[in-house]
Parts: sequence; C-alpha cells; structure tokens
Amino acid sequence: MPSQALASDADVQTAWRLLDYVAVDYAGAVSGGRVSNEAEYAEMVEFAGQVETRLESLPEKSGKADLLRRTGALRAAITAKAAPNEVATQARALASALLVAYPVPLAPTAPPDLARGAALYAQNCATCHGTTGHGQGSVGLDPRPIAFSDKARADQRSLFGLYQVITQGLDGTAMASFESLSNQDRWALAFYVGGFAYPSSEIRRGERVWRDDASLRQRYPNMAAFVGATPAALAGDIGAQRAEAVTAYLRHHPEAVATREGGSLALTRERLKASLDAYAAGNRKAAADLALSAYLDGFEPVEPVLAARDPALMTRIEQAMGALRAAIGRGRPLAEVEAANQELASLFGDAEATLAPESASSASSFVGAFGVLLREGLEALLIVVAMIAFLRKTERTEVLGFVHSGWVVALAAGVATWFVATYFIGISGASRELTEGFGSLFAAVILVTVGIWMHGKSNAEAWQRYIREKMTHALSKRSGWFLFLLAFVVVYREVFETILFYAALWAQGNGLAMLGGAAAAAALLAVLAWIMLRYSTRLPITQFFSWSAILIAILAVVLAGKGTAGLQEAGILGVAPLSGIPRIQMLGLFPTTETVVAQLVALAILVAGFWLNRKGAVRET
Repeated sequence: MPSQALASDADVQTAWRLLDYVAVDYAGAVSGGRVSNEAEYAEMVEFAGQVETRLESLPEKSGKADLLRRTGALRAAITAKAAPNEVATQARALASALLVAYPVPLAPTAPPDLARGAALYAQNCATCHGTTGHGQGSVGLDPRPIAFSDKARADQRSLFGLYQVITQGLDGTAMASFESLSNQDRWALAFYVGGFAYPSSEIRRGERVWRDDASLRQRYPNMAAFVGATPAALAGDIGAQRAEAVTAYLRHHPEAVATREGGSLALTRERLKASLDAYAAGNRKAAADLALSAYLDGFEPVEPVLAARDPALMTRIEQAMGALRAAIGRGRPLAEVEAANQELASLFGDAEATLAPESASSASSFVGAFGVLLREGLEALLIVVAMIAFLRKTERTEVLGFVHSGWVVALAAGVATWFVATYFIGISGASRELTEGFGSLFAAVILVTVGIWMHGKSNAEAWQRYIREKMTHALSKRSGWFLFLLAFVVVYREVFETILFYAALWAQGNGLAMLGGAAAAAALLAVLAWIMLRYSTRLPITQFFSWSAILIAILAVVLAGKGTAGLQEAGILGVAPLSGIPRIQMLGLFPTTETVVAQLVALAILVAGFWLNRKGAVRET
C-alpha cells in the first residue's frame, strides 16, 4: 500500500506539472486559431494525452470521473486549436480540481534558504540557464533552456510549478530530474530561480505593500497558498506594478509568508474553501475531512481567546460549523453547502476583528482568565467536595488521602501537559476534544452509578443498615484507588481545558491582568469549597445523601452532554442539528440529536434507579 500511495502521488504531481506547462506554453503554439509552432503544438497534444493516461491510472475516487471528463474537454480544445486563454483556464481549473481530489504536499515545511538555493543553482543549473537566468548557457540545446528572467513566462508560472519541474525533470528536453536533492533544497532552488524575473529594486516597495494591505496577507495566509499562485493572477486583482513588487518581496523573503500572526483564521478559510471545492467535485469524504480540519486545526487554536472576548460569537461560529458538517454528511445540495460557507466567512470576519491584537485589553484578559477558571473549576470542585464530604460524614477519613492525591496529581499532570505542549509538541484540536469527550463520558458513567447509590441511602432505614454492615470495615484499597481515579479524571479534564485557554490568553499579552483574574477565581473557588465543606457537616445524614444524589445526578447529565459534544467536535460522532433547542454549555445542552439523546439516556437511567430505590424502601417499611 505505501508504494502504491507514493506512485499515485507521483502521477498526481506529474499530471499537475504537465497541466501547468500547457497553461503557460500553449500560447506559444497556437495563435488566432492556427498553429504557430508545430513542435510546441505537438508537445501540447502529447502532454494532454499524458495527463489523461496518468489520471486513468489513479485510484478510484468519487471525483475521478469528473477529472477525466475535464481532461477530455481539454484535449478537445487543444485539438480544435482553441484560444490560449480558454485552454489556460481549462488547464488551471483541472489542475486545481486534481489537487482537491488527490491532495499531495504543496509547500515547503519551513521558509526556503535562498543562499542555499543560489549555491545549488551555480552548481547544477547555471551551465544551461546562465548565471543570471537568461537561458544563455549551453548552446545547441533543443528546445532551448528556459529563461527564468523572462517576466512574461515567469508571471504565468507558480513556484510549485517550478518545484515540480525541478523534482521530475521535463520529458523531451535536457531538463533532468533533481529528485536526489532533499525536499527543502528543491524548494530553495525553486524560490531562487523564481526570483530572477523580479528585480531586487522592487523589494522595498513590495514590503510596504505587503505590510499595509491586509487583503494580501489574507490572500496568501500560508506557504501553500503562495507557492500555488501565479503572479499573473495577482496582477489581475491588484495591478501589474503592485503585483511585481509584492512578488519580488515574497520570493526573496519567503519568511514573510511563513510568519503567521496569532489569532488568524486564514487556515480555517483555506480549508473551508478546499472543502467546498471537494464537495462541488463530488468528493464528500474529502469535503467532510477538510471541514473537520477547518475546525480542529484552524478555529480550535484561537477558540480560547475568542471565548474570552466574545462568547456569543464563538457559540454562533461553532453552531454554523456544525451545520456545515451536517449538510456535507447528509449530501445536501451544493447551494446549501455554499450558503453555509458564506455564513461562516461572515462570522470569521467578525472573529478576526475581535481577535486583533488591538482588541486585547487588560480588562478582557482579567475577565477571560477569571471566567475560564471559575467555570471549569466549579465542576471539578463540586465532585471533589462531594467525595470529601461523604467520607467525612461516614467517618471514612482513612481514605481521604486517595481523593486528595487524585486532585493533586491531576494539577501536577496539568502543569506537565502545559510544559510539554509549550516546549516539545503541539496539542491538536482533535486531541483536546477527545480528552475532554472521553473524560466527560467516563465521569458521567461513574456519577450515574454514585448518584443512584447515594439516593438509595437517603432514607433512615437504608442508612442504618449500611452502617451496621460497614461500621467494622474500612474501605478497601481497591475502593480508595477508585476514588483516586475519579478525582484525577474530573480534575485533570478541567485543568487540561483551563491550561489551553490560559496558554492562548498569555500569548495575547496582558500577562499580569490574566494572572490577576486567575488568582481572583482561585480565591473564590477556595471560599466556595470552604462553605460547602463546612455546611455539609451540619446536614442530617439522610438529607446529605438526598441532596448529594441530586447534585451528582445533575452533573452526570451535564457531563454526558459535554462528552458527546467533544466527540462530535473531534469527528468521532456525527452531527444532526436540532432546531428549537438552546445551546447552554454550562448545562451540557447542545442543539444536536446526539447530545440530547445522551443526556436523555443518562437521565432515564437515573430516574429508573431512583424509582427502584424508592420502591425498595417502601417495600422494606
């Protein structure tokens, strides 16, 4: 299988390169409906045939039939000697659709080293293409080597196209493959030769345009978007002179594209556009995968900051993304999926304004840090305090150490998670949602059991019988370790969530304000814990069990909804939206069929358990 995958990638890359070549060079073969260069025209016909052959050999996918149809139309246009603009448009559209249906790596993993590119050019390319890229090197070559300094040709060729030619060579010419070079070396060479046609005198002006024009930075949000675009396409939007300057700057300074500002939703936009293209091509699986990636890889990293600054906007975006994924999963009409994309684009515009650095303030950082810790900490606090109060009430203090060890270890594990995520690896959106989802569902299952058990002890007779049976026996170590595990899971889940929020908030600045908010929330949680522990000891034992059972039952239902929502956001479960259901995250209530059903199942089990307890108590009396 791996070798087949590599072969497929090679066919896709070769087909893309041939289409790029046709789009650029067809104008030199046909003019006014007549062949102007027989050799070039024969090459265009041959390349179109090779594209069709390679596409036919690709693995079967839903979009393959459309690709072959487009290939046939391109061959027909070339045979009919259609206008160069028409053929170029068809070739580029087919190349874009090919990469949607059969994605292959499109960009360097790091900004290319242009000094390395210059050394490689002098060693491998200058002999044929000339030291300045004018194509005046070796004589007698047919066809002549490409003149990289020819701006008319350079405007029509993307850096990815140059990289492909460097990688695979060009059949029928003296251009050999340089696949023996490392991937980064080939990209360095592509960037170096791609800069010959754009004078260094334009770099400073291009830098100013790039810095001052936010729409340009949105157009090229990352390396993949930049290397796949042609200067001609940019010139059509911003004018030839500005495009020349920007191209000169970015091709000589690729690090400018690679640098991404925090809080950017450009990756999300990119993935959503690719998802829509895949859906239009009939590839629903790729569309669903790209939509999920748009959320996990694009939106999820900035969600903590957005949640702190504008929770309502964050909620609307999450709902809109869920609706888009549901529309794709159900195979809804293209117009409906496109409308969902447009709605998200509008929401992302609002989000980017909210996430802008100038929108950050000490007040927003304080409130965000305070709200996050209070919300996440309260859930864990309720469960841990209930466990401690129960052990004190039943005079089982010998196992309190297990509970305290559980939450202390969870805090330490949270700090370790932050350290590892900050200095060694990145925590993906999927990992985050899976941790929260499975952690919540595990806690919900345990709390359903504990809630029913506590309710069963809420009448005096049942409690006295329990005391007679257990008074002479301490809780076993096995029970103690169970309490440790429960305390660890419920606390670590909340710590994990809080750390990711705080890491994002810290990156926005205003660190002292954030720490102040955290300290204030921690103080309030400590006061609440003291109040709950103090007054729980004054309750009659049966009333304590009754109230604790109700509290734990509510938490179980809440966590059942949150856990299911987490698995939905990780792509493990589907999304079936429900109209008329409000979204109340604090209660674990989300407007989807899956989350509501999970909560109803938990509630039904609890009601049945409580009813059986009551029935048993009545029968015993």
